[in-house]
Amino acid sequence: MGSEAESECSEVILGVDGGTTSTVCVCLPLLRFSDHLPDPLPVLGRAVAGCSNYNSIGEEAARDTLAKVMEEALSISGVNVSAVRAVCLGVSGVNHPRDAERVFNWIRNIFPAHVNIYVHNDAVAALASGTMGKLHGCVLIAGTGCISYGFTEDGREARAAGAGPVLGDWGSGYGIAARALTAVVRAHDGRDMQTTLTTHILDSLGLSSPDEIIGWTYADPSWARIAALVPVVVSCAEAGDQVANDILKNAVEELASSVKAVVRRLSLAGEDGRGSFPVVMVGGVLEANRNWDIGSEVINSVFKTFVGACPIRPKVEPAVGAALVAWNSLKKEVQANGHR
Repeated sequence: MGSEAESECSEVILGVDGGTTSTVCVCLPLLRFSDHLPDPLPVLGRAVAGCSNYNSIGEEAARDTLAKVMEEALSISGVNVSAVRAVCLGVSGVNHPRDAERVFNWIRNIFPAHVNIYVHNDAVAALASGTMGKLHGCVLIAGTGCISYGFTEDGREARAAGAGPVLGDWGSGYGIAARALTAVVRAHDGRDMQTTLTTHILDSLGLSSPDEIIGWTYADPSWARIAALVPVVVSCAEAGDQVANDILKNAVEELASSVKAVVRRLSLAGEDGRGSFPVVMVGGVLEANRNWDIGSEVINSVFKTFVGACPIRPKVEPAVGAALVAWNSLKKEVQANGHR
C-alpha cells in the first residue's frame, strides 16, 4: 500500500454492490481529498455474500446479508466499526426514495451517528465503477437483470428498464433465457419453428424431453437459475440457429433502447444530440463471445442515434465504484465547509 493510503488508514470507507445474485463489500482507506487517486486503488478487504434484493428474498434476509457482508469486510481489513467514515450502498431493488429510506434505516442502526451513509440503486455503483466515482453519464447493466441509469453533472437522474422479468426486462440474462425456454416449448407444441435450442438446453439441464422443461422451470423459478442458460443461447446463435439469433437481436434492441431513453430524458448528448458522454457497460450479458458480442452490438445501435457515446468497460468492480461515490461525496462536503 502506498504512503497516500497509509496516511489516512485510521479511517476507512465501505462500498457495497448488492445484487440479485450476490453482494460484494470492499473496504478502502480514506484517501486524501485530491484530484488524483492512486492506481491501483488500495483495497484493504473484500467480502462476498448472497442476494440482498429484498424484493427477491424479503426484508429480514436482505438486511442480514448487508450487515454480514460489511462486518466480514471490516474483519478482513483488520478494523472495526469505529474506523468507518462513510458507507455507500448500491442495492438492487432500490427504485424509489422509500426504498432508499428503508435500507438507510437498516444501516443507520449499525454505524455511529457521525458516519455518512449513502443509498442508491446498484446501477449507481456500476456507473461509478466506470467513472471512478463521478456520477455523470449512463450505465447499462445486463446480467441476470438489466437496467439503464443516468446522471447529469447537475444531479438530475433517470432510469429505464430494471423493472424485473414480469414487467419486461427482455434484454437481461433472464429475459434471453426465458425467451429461449419459451421457444423450445413452442417448437415442441408445433406452434413455431424447430430450433437447436431444444437439444442443447435439454442436455444442459439433464432433461430428456421438452415436456420436462415446464416442471424444471416452476420447481425453482429464480431469476439467476434461468439466466444461467444464456451461454447456451449464445452458442446456438453462433452455430447459426435462427431462433437463437433472433432472441439475441431482440435483446440488443431492448438494451440499446433503454440507453437511448435515458440519454434523451437527460439530454446527455446536448441540444444537438452530438455531444459526448460516457456509457459504462457492466454485466456478463455484455461480455464478448466468439462471434456474437452483445455489448458491441448494443453500442453500435446507440452510435447510430448518438455519435458522441463513449463506451467504457470498468477497470474496477461496482463495489469499488460505490466506495468512490462515498469518497467523492465526502470530498464535496469537506470542500464546501472550506477544509482540505
